[in-house]
Amino acid sequence: MADPIRLGIIGANIHRGWAVRSHLPAVVASPEFELTAVCTTRLESAEESRRKFGARLAFDDYRKMLEHPDIDAVAVSLRVPAHYEPTVAALNAGKHVYTEWPLGRTTAEAQEMADLARARGVRNMVGLQSRANPALLHLKDLIASGYVGEVMSCHVSRIAGGVLARQSDRTWQRDRELGANTLTISCGHTIDALRFVVGDFSQVSSVVSTQAKEWFETDTSQMVDVTAPDNILVSGRLAGGGVASAHIASNPWAGSGYRMEIYGRDGTLVASSDESPNHDGVRLQGAQGGDHLEDLAIPARYTYVLEGMPRGAAYNVGQMYYEFGRGIREGNASQPDFDEAVRLHRFIDRIQEASDSGRAVAVA
Repeated sequence: MADPIRLGIIGANIHRGWAVRSHLPAVVASPEFELTAVCTTRLESAEESRRKFGARLAFDDYRKMLEHPDIDAVAVSLRVPAHYEPTVAALNAGKHVYTEWPLGRTTAEAQEMADLARARGVRNMVGLQSRANPALLHLKDLIASGYVGEVMSCHVSRIAGGVLARQSDRTWQRDRELGANTLTISCGHTIDALRFVVGDFSQVSSVVSTQAKEWFETDTSQMVDVTAPDNILVSGRLAGGGVASAHIASNPWAGSGYRMEIYGRDGTLVASSDESPNHDGVRLQGAQGGDHLEDLAIPARYTYVLEGMPRGAAYNVGQMYYEFGRGIREGNASQPDFDEAVRLHRFIDRIQEASDSGRAVAVA
């Protein structure tokens, strides 16, 4: 077996954030990679992460980590506004890069990173983990093989229970300009999963709304203004001829989870979960020529990770790392890559444009 790819994770705090739930346990369970280095903003927390997950090196400055000769690839798992600088630095250092979704705070940032990755000739991947979900991979192939026949209509919803009170270290997401909100993250993952299995939209109409205009900061006991959207309604036509609708929301209580329904001339397929589709645990059901949905088994060929991969948030990230590693070893594109991220950024821009203009917008 070839030597493992030596990976460094930027944003490896073990007390909060996405990395400790997903990237760190996924890399440790991925034989294609060695967790060589971890980086946080403080050496104490970096050392804590190094000890917990068995990394060889710890850094409090990602620039120093990128200069180390033992780093082949980098994962960037930070708050969205902080994605740009370390990703650009890693690309300029000639490292292969996996950056979480959203790729950039804006589409312009994402485009610049995609252009740079192409120019540097390194493998790059964006964290759209729905595209590595075994259930959705099977769903995509079922549709392509004609399980439902001609796709006539689709509906997807992802309704999360979102608190109206949170600590001040989590209220930064209230500012829509920082690029991390229900439109970009929850809607981004959910509507990308729909596009992945049935194809792109050709036209959209939408409502992008901020229903909760204030949050309560529990540690400062003050109300803070919110500009980030929390309810997104989308309707439109698919490039393949069908029609589609979506409701993605962060509402206060008792969210209904995730559900994607595909209705065709010959059958119906339904994917559902308590979590976002980029997480593990999606249930797949189908019906052909009748009204009774039956559970569909997911063939083993859609699972790339070993049995030791933790379930939950880490599972599909592990699936992504398998593809990332294969792309690095074979010199091929790792999908979904930064160019795919740009396409999704642009589609979200069209959703916002349709809401702002109050009219249907063509999707190029």
